[in-house]
Amino acid sequence: MATPKVSVLTPIYNTDVCHLRECIESVLNQTFSDFEFIILNDSPENKALDALVASFDDTRIRYVKNDKNMGISASRNKLLGLARGEYIAIFDHDDICVTDRLAAQVEFLDSNPAVGVVSGLLEVFGINGTECILTAPENDTDIKIMTMRDCCVAHSAAMIRKSVLDENNICYEAYFSPAEDYRLWARLMAVTRFYNIQRVLVKYRNHDNRTSIVQNARMTAAHRAIALDLRNSFPAYYREMQHSDTAGITIFRLRLFGVVPLLKIKNNRVLLFEAIPVFRIFWR
Repeated sequence: MATPKVSVLTPIYNTDVCHLRECIESVLNQTFSDFEFIILNDSPENKALDALVASFDDTRIRYVKNDKNMGISASRNKLLGLARGEYIAIFDHDDICVTDRLAAQVEFLDSNPAVGVVSGLLEVFGINGTECILTAPENDTDIKIMTMRDCCVAHSAAMIRKSVLDENNICYEAYFSPAEDYRLWARLMAVTRFYNIQRVLVKYRNHDNRTSIVQNARMTAAHRAIALDLRNSFPAYYREMQHSDTAGITIFRLRLFGVVPLLKIKNNRVLLFEAIPVFRIFWR
């Protein structure tokens, strides 16, 4: 069996069958075709998912079931172990790929051997009023600076060189679940470069059962622990992040009675009536 260029890895757990159908179809309809699509079912009792995956007659699909529920990080690591491709395309079970997602990322990684992770922008859809495009910094330095504060590499849109993970013994860590993606980027920061393609690669489905919503408290705690570790490990990026927080943005605004503009601090300048420069602030 020929080794595929890309392994698309999708863990599923009691996924809505309609969402999963759209997810699978978006992968099979890619303009780039040299891939294997490994779907791992972590809800083995769910026969509806078995039937749905079986309805697709495509030899690129490899369907695997856990004997019992293992959890998201263990399932993701199992998928990494099963992957045979040079590149790993991460893709979550309720999202939708744009048709040239894989082609764009393969072309970029082939042309930029120093980059180990390439992602792109997300278009959020689903819950009414949440439709938007999530922006992200483009280049490695800007990505790493922002990572001191937040996860700015879209996990479900990411492609990774498998060799970078294997050679550095990096995988998902259950301790940080459900922020295991943020922890993965934190581990990879020291060993490779990142890049975000500046266009939408994945449509991200927002719904009430999304892990980030259901496990919000645990997500927040894990996120804080990862951010603190990053700031300790990469002090230069952290200092730059602090400077960026005070440059080019409004950090203070005072209005009389909550309406009449009085003072504003922006770009390190104090502005009277939010327009007239009064003096400049020098931060330490």
